[in-house]
Amino acid sequence: MSVQNVLSTIQENNIQFVDFRFVDLAGRAHHITLPATEVDADTFVNGVAFDGSSIEGFRGIEQSDMVMMPDTESVFVDPFTDHPTLNVMCNIHTPDGERYDRDPRSIAQKAEELLQASGVGTTAFFAPESEFFVFDDVRYESGMNKSYFEVDSEEAAWNTGRKEEGGNLAFKIGVKGGYVPVAPFDSQQDIRSEMVRVMQEAGLRVERHHHEVATAGQAEINFRFSTLTKTADNLMLYKYIVHNVARQYGKVATFMPKPLFGDNGSGMHVHMSIFNGDEPLFYDKGAYANLSPLAMHYIGGILHHAPALIALTNPSTNSFKRLVPGYEAPVNLVFSKGNRSAAVRIPIAAVTPKGCRIEFRTPDSTANPYLSFAAMLLAGLDGIKRKIDPVALGYGPFDKNIYELSDEEKKEIRSVPGTLDEALDALEADYEFLTEGGVFTEDFIQNYVSIKRGEAKAVAIRIHPHEYSLYFGC
Repeated sequence: MSVQNVLSTIQENNIQFVDFRFVDLAGRAHHITLPATEVDADTFVNGVAFDGSSIEGFRGIEQSDMVMMPDTESVFVDPFTDHPTLNVMCNIHTPDGERYDRDPRSIAQKAEELLQASGVGTTAFFAPESEFFVFDDVRYESGMNKSYFEVDSEEAAWNTGRKEEGGNLAFKIGVKGGYVPVAPFDSQQDIRSEMVRVMQEAGLRVERHHHEVATAGQAEINFRFSTLTKTADNLMLYKYIVHNVARQYGKVATFMPKPLFGDNGSGMHVHMSIFNGDEPLFYDKGAYANLSPLAMHYIGGILHHAPALIALTNPSTNSFKRLVPGYEAPVNLVFSKGNRSAAVRIPIAAVTPKGCRIEFRTPDSTANPYLSFAAMLLAGLDGIKRKIDPVALGYGPFDKNIYELSDEEKKEIRSVPGTLDEALDALEADYEFLTEGGVFTEDFIQNYVSIKRGEAKAVAIRIHPHEYSLYFGC
């Protein structure tokens, strides 16, 4: 969309405000709003100034002036504001006009540029399956003398005996019993349908929605694949809509990987493929799972660099409450066709040449989509460049249910890091594939690791309520 088309959209839709947005290192959106009367063609040339020192991980106070540069391809009319508002995603520039090398969105764009320069292909397509919970009540506190969390949901397994006004209407979803049941077990059909309606109005092409495995309102909505940066933009829009529609219903949505103990967590399985123009490069009829040698090398890169990747695709301490060996999460660094216990799965049901893709099942939605998608692409490209053979390295194919293997058999399978600190160690030891072509800088990696080490330490030094159960009587 041209600048003139954006200005026409403002006029035709009686837009009163324009909301300029950017994304921080953690993947959270921030915004500054201008009256539409103050927005003209020059705004898209000069950008919108903001204080970078107030955003964690960006700039020191002595270099705080930064500029949001609007991307006219990322506009949508906000579905939640009382006053008609147009939202625009932005890249971050320094005052002298340079792309800021800590801007996640610019990193994603540089990854796409590296793909085109590599000669491998022209376009990488991404499709995340981002799961979430919708709760009725969320309370938490972490202080000197108190530490707890409590969540509740009208459909949760723990509420079968709760006395409710008007009576308990039963039909609660059991632990691990929530995969696609109909109403009245699925109590959130209308909420998800409203989320889909709003997403469609905002420009997302939604393919389906359903209740997920866990009790207490776990859900999934799938939207159509697109290019790397566009998909990251779409995921930001998706999460914005999920959060705000839930709030309109008097509920609260979270993309936390493991908000409940003892039931499935929320992942973000990411489907990927590379095209050269209109030609799909991952398809080779008759090969294993119809995968081309190029696709196999891409898988090799993902699995070889997975321990370092995890620091970007699963970047929270809570991520590792989901990534626990022996449970439902794909912690096993192997590939397989149609096997959901493998970290890399190759979908085989109703797949066409253009639909041939791989699925990295380990990530979760605490990941910044711009950084994590870029990192996945760079790992795959490194696998292609170095012809990393996942079969020769013992990464598969592994077409067994890994969860049912003996302990002795499991010893032969490489696993993901067990903590955020371990993942950060792996990233510090293996990041050259990320700095290829200047996509990520060493400064970015060091800054990112420092911030994440701080998060890990903040959790590690706090007293856990379960420690009272274990040790108070000593």
